[in-house]
Amino acid sequence: IKAESGKQWYQRRVRDCTHPSEDRILDAADLANYLNEKIKVGGKTGNLGTSIAVQREGNKVNILSDIAFSKRYLKYLTKKYLKKQNLRDWLRVVATNPTTYELRYFQINQEDDEE
Repeated sequence: IKAESGKQWYQRRVRDCTHPSEDRILDAADLANYLNEKIKVGGKTGNLGTSIAVQREGNKVNILSDIAFSKRYLKYLTKKYLKKQNLRDWLRVVATNPTTYELRYFQINQEDDEE
């Protein structure tokens, strides 16, 4: 799809896995591989072609798309990956800006009830 100015149009979505990767709980390369296998284009998995590219840069996973692509769908796939890895109880997917989701730990308040 070309924009009005003649430049190539694309969407960029980012998954920031910095905190879990630093703690060696989650591997960003494994998440990138999972997304590469599970993203559906035209109703079929493994049909990415040249329209969608999944890249890993350090602890971040970038998804570049030149077709309309839902941010919510990527959140769904990320949550599905966390459930598969048994990490869903400790990590959550939070939108930090319009193109980025960050994996964060749940904040558990431990209050000492000493009476």
